[in-house]
Amino acid sequence: MYRCRQIVSQCSSTLKSNLGHGRQRYAGESTTKRFGSDHGYNPPAIKPATLSEMPTPKGSWATAHSRQQAKYNMHLAAGLGFTAFTFFVGYQSGCFYLNYGPDIMQTKVSVLTHEQVREQAAAAAAAAAQAVVAEEPVSEPEAAAPAVVEVIEEVVPVVVAEEAAVEEVAPAVVEEAVPVAVVEEVAPVAVVEEVAPVAIIEEVAPVAEAAPVVVEEVAPAAVPETVDAVPEPSGNESGPSDQSEAVVAAAAASVAVVGDFPEHVPYLLIGAGTSSFAAFRAIKSRDPKAKVLVIGEESHLPYMRPPLSKELWFSEDPEVPNKLRFKQWNGKERSLFFEQDEFYCNPVELSGKENGGVAVVRGHRVVKLDIVGRKAELDDGRTITYDKCLIATGGKPKSLPSLSSAPQDVQEHVTLFRNIDDFRRLESVSRQVKSITIIGGGFLGSELACALGRRAKSNGLEVLQVFPEDGNMGRVLPKYLSQWTTEKVKAEGVQVLPKTQVEGATLEDNKVVLTLNNGEKIKTDHVVVAVGLDANTDLAVASGLEIDSNFGGYRVNAELEARSNVWVAGDAACFYDIKLGRRRVEHHDHAVVSGRLAGENMTGAGKPYWHQSMFWSDLGPNVGYEAIGIVDSSLETMAVFAKSTAADTPKAVVEATGEGVRSETENAAPEQSSLKESSKLHAPIEGEDYGKGIVFYTRNDVVVGMVLWNVFNKIPVARRILKEGLTTDKLAEAAKLFDLHE
Repeated sequence: MYRCRQIVSQCSSTLKSNLGHGRQRYAGESTTKRFGSDHGYNPPAIKPATLSEMPTPKGSWATAHSRQQAKYNMHLAAGLGFTAFTFFVGYQSGCFYLNYGPDIMQTKVSVLTHEQVREQAAAAAAAAAQAVVAEEPVSEPEAAAPAVVEVIEEVVPVVVAEEAAVEEVAPAVVEEAVPVAVVEEVAPVAVVEEVAPVAIIEEVAPVAEAAPVVVEEVAPAAVPETVDAVPEPSGNESGPSDQSEAVVAAAAASVAVVGDFPEHVPYLLIGAGTSSFAAFRAIKSRDPKAKVLVIGEESHLPYMRPPLSKELWFSEDPEVPNKLRFKQWNGKERSLFFEQDEFYCNPVELSGKENGGVAVVRGHRVVKLDIVGRKAELDDGRTITYDKCLIATGGKPKSLPSLSSAPQDVQEHVTLFRNIDDFRRLESVSRQVKSITIIGGGFLGSELACALGRRAKSNGLEVLQVFPEDGNMGRVLPKYLSQWTTEKVKAEGVQVLPKTQVEGATLEDNKVVLTLNNGEKIKTDHVVVAVGLDANTDLAVASGLEIDSNFGGYRVNAELEARSNVWVAGDAACFYDIKLGRRRVEHHDHAVVSGRLAGENMTGAGKPYWHQSMFWSDLGPNVGYEAIGIVDSSLETMAVFAKSTAADTPKAVVEATGEGVRSETENAAPEQSSLKESSKLHAPIEGEDYGKGIVFYTRNDVVVGMVLWNVFNKIPVARRILKEGLTTDKLAEAAKLFDLHE
């Protein structure tokens, strides 16, 4: 213990001594002297370094720089080499894929006509017949095994042309005088092109596996003209069994088809309208190698419907119904069809397309969907399986009970206007008769009335329009604006009869006599019915799909999905709008928007319906409007109007923008405009000229819809107002965004 205390004492004294020396150093006393006198320690003298002592580089600075750059370049080369090696290994192992093929969206695919397909099939059959080696006929057919004749449908699925479907084929005739050729081995016969040679199986080995059929003489059934007849072999030609083997060999590498389309497709679109067109474009944009099959009831490729009641009527060319081309108000000509024949591929060749494609089967209807089995059944009994399916069947035109129950001779003078065939019929009738009556005052009825009224000014045609509302488009526009619109329709040469309904129809002297609810009778040569649409939900009951009880149509969610792997778009969809609630819309722009959304969701996008589609209507070239949201005359409305100019017409806007369809120009419109002169909201004034203006539709003091009356290319502004849920106390400021006083 004493030793430890002594050591601590010495350390303490040393520390105090050092601290004392430090204080004295700062006071100016020499540290060296103090350390030397007390402890006998003399620190070495420190000599500052000079440039002479620095290391001298070997060689010139240029040599040293080159040596350093060479080292860096070697590092760069090694890195690039390693990157290239990694890329090569990844490519060879299949980690990623480079598509060197052509862009399928820009590649035109040649489509064979039915005549060319038949010629190729006939040439293939002739070549197969020449390659057959004749077999020695059986000398004693009675000693051979009992002949078994199978129904042709079970051996060769005969391909039927679109114009006529052959459901059953009569069994072939076996004559006693003709030697029967023996077939030792029978392979399943695949179909080649559209028409395959009919093979008759005379004997099947083993016989126990074949279903016995009694052979007797049967009169041959008549074969439709669309199926080429199979010639019977002569005495020096090979038998049908040889032809069967040749057909099997020729079709061994062909794709399995059911009639005129493949038996399985990744994407099946039911309906060949605007929604299907928008859907398969969206599918191809996200899945360039997609194989899409479209099945439609009409005999036409997908086309746009709005010109059927607008631009097509403004041409004096008598060939318009055949050409189906029209001039837009900007002078440009375009086709009614979205794409021409070259864009689509042959349905039979769809499965074999390496880069995918789009095929359209026309003249057929899907009658049932097996949701669990992913199978669609057609009206002729054939089936096709799919991975994803879209229902875009559109709507069916409504009729009136008084016309539906009328005699057949009356209905022959009635047109339910909807498609190309209806347009062609009405266009032809309008050039032959003296009077036409249009029933309906909505969009379609008013557009047709104005179109026919303009023609009436040149050929003396009498055009009448009958509807129960107070004015044209009375279910959409406020009463004052609807009545003002009626005056504009009358100025186009139409005799308008509002607040009237048709209660009966008879035929007298080859003219239709319409009895109105006010007791009056109208004699007319032809009647056009345009009273709206019913959603085409024929698939619902057979397929187990839900129909909305309030709005009609297939009930779908916000992603437009009705069941697993089944989507619905267009007029037939009753969807949930995340902003405005459940709705069903029957307009062209909605068909485009919903079809595009459904196509994206079919490829896994999972997007909800939030984009507010718009619609437009033109009553001739001088009056038109665009609308968005819920527009219903039963809602409360607030409006602001201004005096129009010569530039505030549909024709002037199209000529100024250079676009033929206004829905295409909305994307180029500005998001907002500057705040200029204010437009005051006020009640309608008797006799006021509603040249151009904005109508706000409100529900619970919130804007839910808007009509832009002779105000064009401002839909993005209106869409933003709906998205923000603007209230009525801010409408005066919102009206400034539309620049009505420019």
